[in-house]
Amino acid sequence: MKRIAVLLLLMAFSGGVRSQDVAPEALLGTFEGPLVIGRDSMTLAFTFSMTGGELRAQLFSAAMGIYGMPADSVSVSENAVRIAIPRLDLEFTGRLRLDESGAQVQRIDGDWFQYSEMVPVILLPVDAPSF
Repeated sequence: MKRIAVLLLLMAFSGGVRSQDVAPEALLGTFEGPLVIGRDSMTLAFTFSMTGGELRAQLFSAAMGIYGMPADSVSVSENAVRIAIPRLDLEFTGRLRLDESGAQVQRIDGDWFQYSEMVPVILLPVDAPSF
């Protein structure tokens, strides 16, 4: 009976615990990975920067002929990022995977959603787009 009471207390108090918000600065830089649609594979990259205190992103993909297309909106909430580029009918949402300190993004596990098709994408930090 004592165990049940302790378990109930733990459950009651753990419901209000939220993951810590990631500072937008943790995303600054370039993240790159393969986009595989059917038999086609292409490399894509997002470069994140801060302008006037606002997080911005640019898309790079040599296969699509895109070299620095700015995103219309970029948002970070808790450990998630959302990037929208409506003129490409594109939305990317990803879960930020942090290092042990919680200060640096090690990878982004995301979904590329374009033209009613969703494709999983893993982006890793790089110094600059490799193409």
